[in-house]
Amino acid sequence: MIIGQAFAWVFDPTNYSGYNAIPTRLGEHIWISLLAVLIASVIAVPLGWLIGHTGRARGVAIALSGGIRALPTLGVLTLFGLVLGVSLQAPLLALVILAIPSVLAGAYSGIESVEPVTVDAARAQGMTGWQILTKVEVPLGLPLLIGGIRAAVLQVVATATLAAYVGAGGLGGYVFLGLKTQDYAEMLGASILVIALAIAFEIVFSLLQRAVVPAGVSGRTAGGRKGSRERARNPIPEGTPS
Repeated sequence: MIIGQAFAWVFDPTNYSGYNAIPTRLGEHIWISLLAVLIASVIAVPLGWLIGHTGRARGVAIALSGGIRALPTLGVLTLFGLVLGVSLQAPLLALVILAIPSVLAGAYSGIESVEPVTVDAARAQGMTGWQILTKVEVPLGLPLLIGGIRAAVLQVVATATLAAYVGAGGLGGYVFLGLKTQDYAEMLGASILVIALAIAFEIVFSLLQRAVVPAGVSGRTAGGRKGSRERARNPIPEGTPS
C-alpha cells in the first residue's frame, strides 16, 4: 500500500544522509516557519497591544486581518518570486503575511479579555497607562496571545511546503520532486513529516499556553468554581446571616 511505502520512505536510512537528507530539509522547514512567525510577532504584537489597550482602530484591524486571510498564499508567493527572484525572501514575506492576522487577533483579544474592574483597580492605585498595560493587561492576556501565535505557527508550518516552489528548501522539496518523478510514496512521506512537525509544535505551544496562565488567576478560577459547587451542595437558608 502507498501508506506503507510512505512510512518506509520516512524511515529509510539512505534518506538521512547527503545534501537532500531529511534532517537538512526538516531544519530548513523549522527555520523558515519560526523566522516568519517571529517577524510577524514583532509587527503584530505591539500593534495588537495598542489596539486592545486604547480600543481604537479595532474595526480597521479586523477588516485588515480578514482581507489578509483572503489572500491566496500561492499567488502572493508567486508574485514575490517574480519580483524578488528565487530566494528565501519571497516565501518568507508570504508566510509573514499569512501569520500576522492570527498573532494580531491574539494580541488585542488578550488585552480586551482583562476584566475592566481589574483595570479600574490598577488605575485607582495610581498606575499609569503604561504600567497598567505592562503589569496588568499583558500578563493576564498572555495565554490568548500564545494561542494566536500557536495558530499562526500551525498555519505557517503547513504552508511552508510552498517555499520549495521558489527553491527556498524545506520539506516541500520532497513534495515537488515526488510530483515531478511521480514518486507518490515520497510525496506522502513528506506530508507525514509535515503533519508530525505540526503536531509537535501543537503540543509545545499547548503546554506553553497553559504555563503562562498567572498562578493567581488559576487559583481564583479554581476557588470560584469550588465555592460555587459548595454553595450548590449546601445552600444558605433564607434569613440566615452569611
